[in-house]
Amino acid sequence: MAPLMLLSASGGSLLAKSLGLCSSFSSLARWTSAFPATKCFSTTSGGPPKRPLNGYMRFLNQQRPIVLRQNPAIQFVDITKKVAQQWRTLSPEQKRPFEEASAVERERFKVILKQYQAQLSPAQSIALAEERREKLAQRKAVRKKRELNRLGKPKRPRSAFNIYMTEHFEEARGITFPMKMKTLSEDWKNKTDFQKQVYMQLSEDDMVRYKNEIKAWEEQMVEIGREDLVRRKWLVRTRAAVTGDTGVKKKRTVTKKKTVAKKAVAKKAVAKKAVAKKGSKVVKKVVTVKSAGGKKA
Repeated sequence: MAPLMLLSASGGSLLAKSLGLCSSFSSLARWTSAFPATKCFSTTSGGPPKRPLNGYMRFLNQQRPIVLRQNPAIQFVDITKKVAQQWRTLSPEQKRPFEEASAVERERFKVILKQYQAQLSPAQSIALAEERREKLAQRKAVRKKRELNRLGKPKRPRSAFNIYMTEHFEEARGITFPMKMKTLSEDWKNKTDFQKQVYMQLSEDDMVRYKNEIKAWEEQMVEIGREDLVRRKWLVRTRAAVTGDTGVKKKRTVTKKKTVAKKAVAKKAVAKKAVAKKGSKVVKKVVTVKSAGGKKA
């Protein structure tokens, strides 16, 4: 597909001057033609069409090779940061060509998506929806992990085997990661309790470290209003220390009553099913006897 976005002479010249990447519009046109806009979506039969790129991502795809050519030793993350800074300095007029091209592709994407969904069977539609839910759940988990790292949540304590593996991974037998893990696991199982004691002690020390750090971190989260990130048990104990009422006993009583009620309902259902099954057998036997009597007569 030919690129839908082409910079005009005035727009290209203005963009070149603001970014300082090209000395003239002719040079800007050269790198624009050399690095055309990437396809925003595909219509391959193996999956649904991909969503179109927004204006910033189009700008990023065009600027990345330019920044890389000007800075050969630059890291990939630094390229993105540099281009993001350039995007922020652009005026609305300079961003408009990228955003208008993205809008055109979005409308085309809607049409192709409807055509794709129309040819799916019900089973394929259900599988596609399930796949989408899984991807959204994965993205949500990644975002939450990044947020926790940004907020400085302490790392969980390491097990004795994990500490042993970290210390001996380089010298472990095997070439690939799975092979090394297998040999380390076998070596760990063959060690005596006395040989494991040093790593178990290190693991216990790490647990003490974690408890102290997580307690301080959760106190900090409560102070800034992020109780949603705090463990419920710790939050109940903290409130109990302030108010003197934990509410734990009441909760346990309610939970116990619900459990007893569920068990009673389950027993009734089993008994009812057994009676129904026994009744069906009796009816079947009577019908068999009657049919046999009719044949004799």
